[in-house]
Amino acid sequence: MKEIPPTPESFEVIAAATDALLAGVAGLDDKDIAAPSRLPGWTRGHVLSHLARQAPALERLLEWARTGVETAQYPSRAARNAEIEAGAQGPAATLLTDVRTSAAHFRRTIEELPAPAWKATVRPFTGELCTPCRILVIRIRELVLHHVDLDIGYDVADIPEPARRIVLDDVLGYYAEAEGTPDVTLRDPEGALLGRFGTGGPVVSGTPADLLAWLSGRSTGTGLTGQPPALPPWL
Repeated sequence: MKEIPPTPESFEVIAAATDALLAGVAGLDDKDIAAPSRLPGWTRGHVLSHLARQAPALERLLEWARTGVETAQYPSRAARNAEIEAGAQGPAATLLTDVRTSAAHFRRTIEELPAPAWKATVRPFTGELCTPCRILVIRIRELVLHHVDLDIGYDVADIPEPARRIVLDDVLGYYAEAEGTPDVTLRDPEGALLGRFGTGGPVVSGTPADLLAWLSGRSTGTGLTGQPPALPPWL
């Protein structure tokens, strides 16, 4: 799975994604929050609650890296789901404040994490062993893709190139390891190779944004050429 170094440039990608999200949701009221998101069964409130609660959950992994004391990202899936549900039912003002303050705290935490901690091994909720450098990728991915999921006029094509490149690389890495990934070769419109799964199979071409939208389950293949195969469920 993809990791990126803890550099000012990496931190700025997170800051830019956070600022874009906060600007996009700033005017949402209680009615807007209660409206459906693009994720089945989730309102916009659920998406925002997830983002707000994900920040301290990732910080628990950073605390593990800093101290060497194993600290789970979430106690359990049930606890995670209950936390998201509770936040989703609150008023918009409270939820948006939670998103904003938790994001600011997360940024301070990564900026202040001691250098040795970035080389420690932790285990996120998804089960893989990694260093905290992976946590930076996870946060970027969640910020930009869930911004799309809010259905407030922001789409995958609006994701800035640095973040889009990081997330596309991460998604390609996910499918390279996932069970049931079909044979397929992915290329950009100029023919440059972006990814190859299995034996290569048919060629599917598209812009990085269109490929990311399809691979992450945010489109059915709009804008792609070739015959996009069925993909295993996106995590």
